[in-house]
Amino acid sequence: MLVKIYHNPRCTKSRQTLELLEEKGINPEIIEYLKTPPLFQELSDVIKLLGIKPRELLRNKEAAYGENNLSDKTLSDEQIIKIMIENPILIERPIVVVDNKKAAIGRPPENVLVVL
Repeated sequence: MLVKIYHNPRCTKSRQTLELLEEKGINPEIIEYLKTPPLFQELSDVIKLLGIKPRELLRNKEAAYGENNLSDKTLSDEQIIKIMIENPILIERPIVVVDNKKAAIGRPPENVLVVL
């Protein structure tokens, strides 16, 4: 089983999710997405695996949300994804991807158990 976690080490939920994975004997590939933002296709694929729209992956309390006028409902999915790549702090975290076939957001951390 190949497991990846899009991780922010400063985020409590992200650290808790990583710890939960490790407790289950899983040594995931850790992607610190703030240092290495995903490419457009990669983030698009993750969003599809999550079964959500790009807007649902946005952290709307971040300053970058307002600065990029993300409350504008006329923005396309592609525009939103591009803004998230340019401002990775906007991407909800953590995201766990299993075998590039299933994904879950670790809020709460136990959410990821359904994809393991």
